[in-house]
Amino acid sequence: MHFVSKIILINRYFHPDLSATSQMASDLAFAMARLGHDVRIVTSRQRYERPGERLPARECTLGVKIHRIWTTHFGGYGLAGRMLDYLTFYLSAFLTSLFLVSKGDVIIAKTDPPLISVVAWAVARVRGARLVNWLQDLFPEVAAGLGVVTRRGLIEPIIRLRNLSLRKAERNVVLGEGMRKRLLAEGIPPDGIAVIPNWADGTRIQSVPAEMNALRREWNLVGRFVVGYSGNLGRAHEFETLIGAMKRLCESPHIVFVFIGGGAGMSRLRKAVEAAHLPNCRFFPYQPVEHLATSLSVPDVHVVSLRPQMEGLIVPSKIYGIVAVGRPTVFIGDPAGEVARLIAECCCGYSVRVGDDGALVSCLKTLEGDPELVAEMGRRGRACFDRRYDLAHGVRRWRAVLDRASRVE
Repeated sequence: MHFVSKIILINRYFHPDLSATSQMASDLAFAMARLGHDVRIVTSRQRYERPGERLPARECTLGVKIHRIWTTHFGGYGLAGRMLDYLTFYLSAFLTSLFLVSKGDVIIAKTDPPLISVVAWAVARVRGARLVNWLQDLFPEVAAGLGVVTRRGLIEPIIRLRNLSLRKAERNVVLGEGMRKRLLAEGIPPDGIAVIPNWADGTRIQSVPAEMNALRREWNLVGRFVVGYSGNLGRAHEFETLIGAMKRLCESPHIVFVFIGGGAGMSRLRKAVEAAHLPNCRFFPYQPVEHLATSLSVPDVHVVSLRPQMEGLIVPSKIYGIVAVGRPTVFIGDPAGEVARLIAECCCGYSVRVGDDGALVSCLKTLEGDPELVAEMGRRGRACFDRRYDLAHGVRRWRAVLDRASRVE
């Protein structure tokens, strides 16, 4: 394996933050440091779930040198505030990266904030470094799909600028085939795209049996059939179908719905539950990362959702932790989508269309009435995870990408 001079990874959140992009970035950075790479992180001082907290400006954790940069903190004031936060991150990230990057280094640019690939490309061009983009989503298509940005005259120039930074990169890492096809349609060369799914750490995230699960006891869930949703619930995640199912099952006291996490959609979901006077729902905050295996093991079955128009733009990374703890999944979304294909390939759950709350109820009742089926689907999911989606597989794929990038002349 050819070792690069330095790896500089840019993402708005990093360890100890618990957001999905932070966990993926942290996993890769720590793994590369263990393999002997000189790894530097350019990130903010914020935490996604605790926006008022300020992390140290400089830190070295598990061999990774963390450079936390200055930004404004106006995200709570709406779109204008977030835009100012992004602009100050771009500026600080550009200046800090210019200082850190040398000729021959590899810059890994994630997609938080949007268009950071453009900043990273500018740094790479000035310093003679190599750029690898790690696309967790596609902006501005996500914003357009959610109706946040509607002016075509604004969207098209942004796409052209982003695509320029993708074409200039040594490699663009995407999460699945749907995203790869989107980039091909934008004219990104096939040999400039690598598919590396997200992952979970299978040595750390393993099933905690119900009878040994401290959270099930603490949350008074012993003897219940628990349907869970874990992680971020954002605008891209559909929950109206789930509300319909909860209404249909509100007279089934044995079934309880547990929501662990946060996001803009979680507060809207809570209000909808309160308005409908649904008694079978519980809400809990994000759990500490060291308790992730325990919290993911609380549900007997997990629900994952994604609005169909988001296929090829986003892949919910929570699915990998779910299969790691050996729990079935019911996916609400496009039955031909990325998560639906994983479930079908692994035979570890069901997929239902958005709006079909009757099908969702049927799936949940089938699982609630057949503990052996639940256990078997869980075993299949974990076996599939071990073959394809463990952290070790992701690190191996990333080593190949970085080795190729570092050899380009």
